Amino acid sequence: MSGAREAVLARVRAALGPAAEIPEVQRAYHQAGALGAGGGSVTVDRFCERVSDYRATVKRVRGDELPRALTAACALRGARRVAVPADAPAWTVYGVELVRDDPPLSPRQLDALDGVLSGCALAIAETGTIVLDGTGACGRRALTLVPDYHLCVVRSHDIVPSVPDGVAALARVAAEGQPITLISGPSATSDIELDRVEGVHGPRTLDVFVVDC
Repeated sequence: MSGAREAVLARVRAALGPAAEIPEVQRAYHQAGALGAGGGSVTVDRFCERVSDYRATVKRVRGDELPRALTAACALRGARRVAVPADAPAWTVYGVELVRDDPPLSPRQLDALDGVLSGCALAIAETGTIVLDGTGACGRRALTLVPDYHLCVVRSHDIVPSVPDGVAALARVAAEGQPITLISGPSATSDIELDRVEGVHGPRTLDVFVVDC
């Protein structure tokens, strides 16, 4: 049996011919800072463009325009009761009840609300990604995954140019074991026939407010 096995393998090796030459793998990856500092106009413009590509709504506003922008968005979506993180800033949304996540709201309570309003840890221009780290204005992970509508406030100075910049900025919270959520547009997936289905793993509607700082 061993001789037969060796004969078969020898014929396979002969058919395959000499081993292919393995090319050298380039390791000159982009590092943090390679695309410059974050928060600049080019970086912010790129972030807004990429987020729009994901079928999210993006609005650029000044700090004093944020309350009116949030109010208009909630009116358009018919949102009257919206969850906010326990440590959220004192956001103002006229005519909307902001339900603070303190004590933590149950999944059933979150599902009964019209949406959630949160901030973010940072955003990545290169990929149009919003990053939540489970602290401060981000809120705990369930808060931004259960409601079907997410309003997210992104400060322009929190937008970094590239993924390596984002990874470097998140090193501390990652080392502390904080849950990190990456959001690139509304939640969506496609089946084998490429039929797009939204709202599967999180909110199906995402409105992003980029506040110029």
